[in-house]
Amino acid sequence: MNSTVIYMLILMVALTFGGFLFNRNLALDLYQDYRFRQFQEQTSRDLSFRSGWHSQASYHGYFTACMVGIALIIVFLLGVSGRGRSPQFDIGWLIAALGTGLAVIALSGRLIGPAFAARIWVERFVHFVLIVLSVIAVLTTLGIIFSLLLESLLFFSEVSIFDFLFGLQWSPQTALRVDQAGQSGAFGAVPIFAGTFLIMAVAIAIAGPVGLMIAIYLSEYASKQTRKIVKPTIEILAGIPTVVYGFFALLTVGPSIRHVAEIMGFSVPTQSALAAGVVIGVMIIPLISSLSDDVINAVPQSIRDGAYALGATKSETMKRVVFAGALPGIISAFLLAISRAIGETMIVVMAAGRASNLTANPFDTATTVTVQIVALVTGDQEFDSPKTLAAFALGLVLFVITLILNMIALSSVRRYRERYD
Repeated sequence: MNSTVIYMLILMVALTFGGFLFNRNLALDLYQDYRFRQFQEQTSRDLSFRSGWHSQASYHGYFTACMVGIALIIVFLLGVSGRGRSPQFDIGWLIAALGTGLAVIALSGRLIGPAFAARIWVERFVHFVLIVLSVIAVLTTLGIIFSLLLESLLFFSEVSIFDFLFGLQWSPQTALRVDQAGQSGAFGAVPIFAGTFLIMAVAIAIAGPVGLMIAIYLSEYASKQTRKIVKPTIEILAGIPTVVYGFFALLTVGPSIRHVAEIMGFSVPTQSALAAGVVIGVMIIPLISSLSDDVINAVPQSIRDGAYALGATKSETMKRVVFAGALPGIISAFLLAISRAIGETMIVVMAAGRASNLTANPFDTATTVTVQIVALVTGDQEFDSPKTLAAFALGLVLFVITLILNMIALSSVRRYRERYD
């Protein structure tokens, strides 16, 4: 970054913050003078002096900061294209910014008074900024979808969408050059998505019951002291890097599964979908238990007391009253956990390998969509080759699947939603 740009950014921050402090203090002084004059008028029984001070001094400071920030951003954008042309231009750019900032501070200071509605202007500005940020978020989402669609259409112009969605062989290796002899590539994505759902199913089968039981115990049966110790301890699991989980799967879980299978007379590789699924399940247990615990605790105590008053036991109250009330939140927790499991990459690479096998056997090696996307976009292949473009097609299908899961979850939440007054 050019040193002039750094100086400009520092100057913008200094002028904005300085303008806030200067005009806020100026408003405080004027307000104290205003209150003194008001006291004198009331003492002399002149009741005509009744108008109040509209905005607090801090709002006058915020108004100045907003105006200075907007003016300096305009100066910055006007001069950024010509920066570096000559030292004289850079110096003039900085002087123009300094002069503009000081002028805006002075003009904003002249507006300070009892009738000036600085709070209204600041609130309108914040409202406008929130709208702009929301529009940016929506446009970003649309841009991501558009880029996925565009690159996916390029891929499907070379590979049949039917072969991609229903093909049973995944071998994306193609020739690097036109004159090079190589494989033509097979882009049947069924084994990739089958491996993704297999590992996700194993993970949810582990994390779902365990996480939910932990949440029920902590919210309904554990003492406050036990809850104070156990919940943070479980949540530590969420902060462990995924590469550490990968080592745990590769060095401990995988060999343990193979050892148990050999005792039972089976031959199982160290890397398997089961090992990856188990470790991913352990990783997402805190996600399910913590979120479920929060939503169960959000059920009003009066609901529990009403069930107890009707003669229900603690377990009956939990099963038929509290669980039903917390069900929408629990569904959301499971949905977030599924999304986290589908998006995991490092653990799958280290524990399940990268082989695209179409199998329902959890003891076989498997791979997932995210692992294949990483493999496709790395290497010496050209960006517009079918091998690289296949990553966008996989991403698009994964996006559609997660969108459908979200729609199903929202539908379930609406169906079982309980409203409490």
